[in-house]
Parts: sequence; structure tokens; C-alpha cells
Amino acid sequence: MTKTRQVVIAFLATISSYVISQYTLKHYFALLGILAIPFVIKRAFLLCIWFILFSYFRLHEAMPWLEPFKIPQLLALSCLAGLSWQVWFNFRGFQWHSLHTWLLIFALWVAICCVLASNRTESFEMLTGNFSKIVLMVFAISLLPTNINQLKRIPLLLILCGLLIAFFTLYNKVHGIGLVEETRVTIGREFGSMLGDPNDLSLVLLFPLSFTLVYIFNPSHLIKCLAIAATLMLLAGIMVTESRGGQLGVISVIFMAILLHSRNIVIPIAITVVGIIILFAVAGLENRFVSSASSGTIDESAMGRIHAWTAAVLMAVDNPMTGVGLGNFYNNYFFYTLHWDTKNHAVHSSWFEVLSENGFVGLLLFAILVIKAFKLSYRLLHRLKHSNYQPLAEGLWLGMISFSVSGTFLTQGTTWPFYILLSLLIATDRLSQDSTQLYQHSQHAGT
Repeated sequence: MTKTRQVVIAFLATISSYVISQYTLKHYFALLGILAIPFVIKRAFLLCIWFILFSYFRLHEAMPWLEPFKIPQLLALSCLAGLSWQVWFNFRGFQWHSLHTWLLIFALWVAICCVLASNRTESFEMLTGNFSKIVLMVFAISLLPTNINQLKRIPLLLILCGLLIAFFTLYNKVHGIGLVEETRVTIGREFGSMLGDPNDLSLVLLFPLSFTLVYIFNPSHLIKCLAIAATLMLLAGIMVTESRGGQLGVISVIFMAILLHSRNIVIPIAITVVGIIILFAVAGLENRFVSSASSGTIDESAMGRIHAWTAAVLMAVDNPMTGVGLGNFYNNYFFYTLHWDTKNHAVHSSWFEVLSENGFVGLLLFAILVIKAFKLSYRLLHRLKHSNYQPLAEGLWLGMISFSVSGTFLTQGTTWPFYILLSLLIATDRLSQDSTQLYQHSQHAGT
């Protein structure tokens, strides 16, 4: 060991001992955080990937013993620190994307709607506590990677985290933990986790399913078999949530995945029809329709969604420009519903959520953002075809499909899923512009 290294170790040990003896443990960890800044800056995108995983899959909520460590907050701060460093010292390399512009326009309109909201306190709590962080992290995720090779690990990590959540879902089903309506599975419902809603839980499992379906068509028999096994486990997790929106998402991504690799449209249609029959039989969705009709649980039935959507339209008609404000649909349900059953309900649709809370203008801006993201995803399908990054492009395309279909029945307009997809699309687009570099990376990865 060199003398320089010995001096550095001795100095750090001395400082650490002093902090332990003079200050609280909190101050000691703060010092360690300062000392870790060089690592954070150098490995910012690696930390960014973990932020995606924790935020999308809510790993700290699926494993509550992680909650005291505040991992998502620490990862977010690390990503923002790395992004600030990158922008400050490499401003010329800063690549603005047209989707960044549309995101900021939509975010600005959401902020204006908060100012004019029916309950400003509720709206600004949502704006500062969640939505503003989402917008910031879109920039961090989309700008931190420096070469496309960094994105190759993302599909595998998404699949592994999806399998972990699917395992907890099936475990809860077997042991009768966190069930709603007697049979529908949730995770962390007792402490208000996002996964505590079976509909949201099904959407979380749909994203990794998009990537496992892509790898089923891999020429390697080992990868194909592993992908089939992972797909079956994710499908089982989605089935036990008994989410109709989730089932529609499954049908749509399976159809599109087969269509991407089939020259004959008859085959995808035939397989999809058979899949619909199997899904309804295995998942027991017909029992939900029967039980909903007999018990009159309007909020969980198709009629419950129609009532919520009607209330959303009436909110927008009454406030056509700005709606009732971010996060205010639930509190305004009583004043606009045509069917009051003694309690307020969620809107159960990303599109109607944006319409009711941000008006017709907000819905238009959100639709433009989604359409442009679709167009970009479609371009990436063709640009990355036959490269080592084709699974990434196809997975993001299927992810967009699943969000658009299942998001029609789930309230995800201003939460993480779509915006993580958006940021990954921007990152993939800007790093795959140089076809020569892309070819070199593909060749290097294949050797």
C-alpha cells in the first residue's frame, strides 16, 4: 500500500471517529454523503436506473423494511446532482429534445390549473410533492446516459424487478394477504402503497411483460425458454389482480408483439382470440361481472366507471380551460356525479383524469405529448431493427401500447409509468442518432 493511500485512509478514519464522538449518527451519514459525491457524479446514470426501478415498481413499498432508508429520495437527489454537474460543465453537449418542450408546456399548464383549482392546497401539494419531481426526473433520466450501450441493461433489470413484484403478488394470493373484494390481490394496501390498488398493480406488471414477450422471439433457445417462464409468471401475477384494464393491456401487448414478428395478420388475430378466452377462463373475470351485478358494487363495475367518466366530463364542461385542478377529481366527485352512492370515487381513466383536472386544453396537450411519444417509439422500431438494441425499442413500443390501453381504465395520467417511458424514449432517440456509433456498439456487444 502506498504512503498516499495510507495517509488518505488515516485521514478519513480520524474524521469519522471525530464525527462519531462529537455529533449524531445523522451527521455522520451526512459526511459520508458528501464524501460520496465524486462517485455519485461518475455513476449518476447507474443510480438513475435504480431510481427508475424503485419508483416504477415501488420496491420500497413491496419490501417495507427498505422504507426507513428513503432510497427513492436519495437516488433522486443523486441523479439531480449528476445532471446538474453534467449541464454545468458540459453545457455544449446538452441536447434538448422536442418532447422536452411539450412536456414543459404541459407541466406549465398543470401549474396554471393548480393556481385556478377548486382546492389550491390539494393541488399544490400534488404539484410540489409528486408531479414536479416527475418532470425533473424525466430530464435526469433522458439526459444522464452518455452512450446507448448504457441502456442495454435496462430490459433485464425491468424483467427481474417485475418478477420480484409478481412473486410478492402470488405470495399474497396464496396466503390471503391484502385481498380486496375477497379475491383481488394487492401489495402494501395497509400503508397506502400505490400497489395497494389491484388495477395499478396490474399496470406495473405490464411493463416488464412487454420485454419478456420481445425476448420470446430471440433465436437463442435458452433465452426463449427463460422468457416464456418469466412471461407465465407475470401473466399469473396480472391474472390474480382480476383487473379488467390489466387484462385488456395483456391482450393488446400480446397481439402487437406477435404482429411485430409475423407477416400474416391472421395469426396474431387467431392467437389473440384464443388468448382472450383463456384469460377470461383462468382469471375468473366472468365472476367479477356476475358478482358486481348482484352485489351492486358500482365503483368496481363497468357502470361505476361510466359514472366517474360522466362526472369528469361535467367537471371539464363547467371548467373548460383549466378543470378543477390537479388532484381534485376525488373531492369534487360529489358535486358532479349523476349517481351518488354515499362516497367519492376515483376517475379510473388517465384520459378522463387529465380532462377533469386540467380541462380540454390540458387533455389536448397531454394527447399531443402521448402521440409524439408514439411517433418517436415507432421511428425507433425501424432505426434499431436488426441491431442489438432492437429488444429495447420493441419493449418501449409495447410499453406505450400497454399504457394507452390499460391507462384508459386506470388513473395514471400524472404518475410515474408514462413519464418513465417518455424519458427512456428520449434517451434512446438522442443516443441512437449516429448510425455509425450505433453499429460500432452493436459490433462490440456481439464480440
